[in-house]
Amino acid sequence: MDSSLFDYHLPAERIAQEPAAVRDASRLLVVHRKERRLEHRRFTDLPEYLGAGDALFRNNARVLPARLFAQRPTGGAAECLLLRPATNDGLEWWTLLRPGKKLPVGTTFSREGYFSASVEEKNEKAEYRVRFELAKHSSVAALADELGKMPLPPYIAREKSDQRDEADKERYQTIYASAEKSVAAAAPTAGLHFTPSVVDALEAKGARFHDLALHVGMGTFKPLQTEKIEDHQIHREIYEISEATQAALRDATVRRRVCVGTTSVRSVEDYLAKSDAIVPGNFVSEAAIFIYPPRAFRGVDALITNFHQPNSTLLCLVSAFLDPDGTSGIAWLKEIYAEAIEQKYRFLSYGDAMLIL
Repeated sequence: MDSSLFDYHLPAERIAQEPAAVRDASRLLVVHRKERRLEHRRFTDLPEYLGAGDALFRNNARVLPARLFAQRPTGGAAECLLLRPATNDGLEWWTLLRPGKKLPVGTTFSREGYFSASVEEKNEKAEYRVRFELAKHSSVAALADELGKMPLPPYIAREKSDQRDEADKERYQTIYASAEKSVAAAAPTAGLHFTPSVVDALEAKGARFHDLALHVGMGTFKPLQTEKIEDHQIHREIYEISEATQAALRDATVRRRVCVGTTSVRSVEDYLAKSDAIVPGNFVSEAAIFIYPPRAFRGVDALITNFHQPNSTLLCLVSAFLDPDGTSGIAWLKEIYAEAIEQKYRFLSYGDAMLIL
C-alpha cells in the first residue's frame, strides 16, 4: 500500500496552539459509520451518545514536565528532554539532548543547586543515556516536576520563557492522570477534553471507566518515511493493563467498548493479540502493533480521538477503524477532514475531538 494515501493538506492556521478555553468546550465531530453520517456537536454533548452498558477505556499515564534547561561547563545552554528511565534506581534516563554536537559522550551539564548530569552513552536512535546527581530531590521525576517544562509537540510553538508554561502544565494533562504512571513523553490527547462534569454525566447514565497506561513516546510524532506502508518501522511503547481492566475488556455484557484515544487502541489491540485470558495482576508488555487498513479490531467498538497529522501512523489507525473490512476508510477520512477544515475545526494535540461510532 502506497504511504502517500495518508497525506492531506493541513493549513497551518488549523493547528491549535492553545487548548479550548474550557476543556469540554471543544468541538466534537460525531461520525456514524453505518449511516455514513456526520454531526457537528460539542464535547459536552458526549453523554448523549454513550451511556448504559458502555465501557470507556482511557490512558491514565501522566506527562512529566520533561524538558530541563541547564548549562554546559563553557556557559552555553543545554536542553535535556527526558524519555524513559534507563536504570532501576531512576537516576539514569534515556534523553534527547540539544545541542547534541556539543554534548557528546563524556561531557556534562548542570543546574546550580539542583543537579549535575553526565552523558554516558549514545544509541542508534540518537538518544543519550544520562546519569544525574541530585542536590535536593529524591528522583529525577521529582526534579522535573519542579523545574521542567511540558514536552509539547513540535508543532505547538513555545519559547523558553513563554508565560503559558504554567497553563500548559495543567492543560497538557488529563484530569485522571495517575502520579504513579508518570513517564509519558507526550499526552494521550483525546482525554484532554474530559471534565469532572462530563465524567459524572456519563457515569450517571450507566457508562463505566476503566484505566490502562501506555507511556506515549516521541515516536508517536514520527511520520511515515517509507514508500510502502508495510515497510514502516512502527515505534514501540510500554503499556500495562490491570486485572480489572482486562476483565472489563472480556466482559460479554458490555454493550460497546469505547477507547479514549489511539494509545488506548494500541494497548487494547496489542493485549488481545498476545493474551487469550486474564493475566493475574498487571499485564505489562511493549506495543509494537501497526494498525492500518484493512484491519479487524478485537476490542474496540467506538473511538474518541483528535484530528491527526498528515502522513502519520495515527491517521492509518483511524482510517482502518472507519472501515475495518476494507480500505474505503482512507478516502472517507480525507473527506471528513476536508469538511472539518472547512468548518474551522482545530487540529492536533490541543485541537477538537471526533467520536466514531
